[in-house]
Parts: sequence; C-alpha cells; structure tokens
Amino acid sequence: MRVSEALALQRSDLTGDGLLVRRSKGGGSRLLPIHSTTRDAVEAYLDRRNRAFSISDDLFIISTGRAPDRSTVRKVFVGLARQLGIRGPVGTRGPRLHDLRHSFAVRSLEACAHDYDAVRRHMTALRDYLGHSSILHTYWYLEATPVLMRTIAAANEDRFLGGVR
Repeated sequence: MRVSEALALQRSDLTGDGLLVRRSKGGGSRLLPIHSTTRDAVEAYLDRRNRAFSISDDLFIISTGRAPDRSTVRKVFVGLARQLGIRGPVGTRGPRLHDLRHSFAVRSLEACAHDYDAVRRHMTALRDYLGHSSILHTYWYLEATPVLMRTIAAANEDRFLGGVR
C-alpha cells in the first residue's frame, strides 16, 4: 500500500474482507486482503485508539486525533530504521518506507519464479494488489533482482536454443 493510501484510510475501511483503499493513486479503489495477524494488530490498535480519540474517522492517527502528514510518517520511519540499525546516521542514505512496498512485490515474484504460469497469474494479482493502472507498471518488478534476472535469462536462453518453457 502507498503511504498516501494508508493515510487516507478511514475506520470503516477495515472490512470483514480486508482493507478497502478508496483513494488509490489512479483514482480507483481496491480491496486488500490482510492476514489474520495483521487484522488482530489493527483491531487491537483501534481499541486503544477509539478509547483515546473517538471524534476522527481517520484510521491511523497521531496525538492530534487526525491522520499524520507524509513528512511526519517519513520522520518516524527514518527514526525507527536508525534505532533498528537498518539506516545509518543523519546524512546517510538508507531504506525508505516505499522500499517496503517494492520489496514485497519483488519477493512475492521471486517466490514463484520457478513456475512461469504462476508468475503470469501472480503478475495480474500483484497489479491489482499494488493498485497499478496497467500491468506494464508491474512488469518492471520482474527485472528488479538478480534472482529474477537469472530466471528471465535462463528462459530466454532456452527459447533461443529451441527449448520450451
């Protein structure tokens, strides 16, 4: 999920089927299934959140009772990444929050890289899950890691040599 999508979530967007993203980058909406452990964590958060702030319908809030802005989210993420040791001191580059979205997409494709039919099916699901307006925006994840590049290269080499995959 994009940061902007998470910040736009309302309490009513947590449904029995997952999270309803109403304001996607392309203007559409989509339903994101969530794991039961994620649902449990969000519901525990909502229980605490609703006792403290019941006036706002924003799902994720800060001490003002409203959703934070992007710069606040970025600052908190960078601070947490530094505390965890996955980001260096001020002035050095490190992982960004959006990198988690990218890593999810790439790792999910790597998990099915051995099965070309699964990759094709997964690309369509991943396009919908990420909220891409076109599958073309999702295809570049196929070229994002050495694991996927080796798989793509091997498939093309087999085709060139007359093999079938």
